[in-house]
Amino acid sequence: MDQILYLSLLFDFYGALLTDKQQECLQLHLFEDLSLSEIAGELGISRQAVHDNIHRAQKAMVGYEEKLGLVARYQRERRELHRICQELSALRTEKNAGRVDDILARLTPLLGEEAGA
Repeated sequence: MDQILYLSLLFDFYGALLTDKQQECLQLHLFEDLSLSEIAGELGISRQAVHDNIHRAQKAMVGYEEKLGLVARYQRERRELHRICQELSALRTEKNAGRVDDILARLTPLLGEEAGA
């Protein structure tokens, strides 16, 4: 499962750099959870072509990540924002509760459902 999540993140960041066929194959594989045979039938290509497209797409995205590091940076930033939210929540007092809540409310959309204290 972690591999699928990682590939999904890579696809979010680098999917637009792939060929149309690679994008289609990966989308059907990752997001629709279709087998190679099902993807082949859907796209009118062989199972081997599907496998090759997925493999090349994964290799390309890993290469982009090695060079650019956008996914790693995104993950580091999210972890740090989450820690900031936790630390800020711990600093809440009766006197500053309103201000702390206002700041947390601004940070929460950046973290999605992980945010909060």
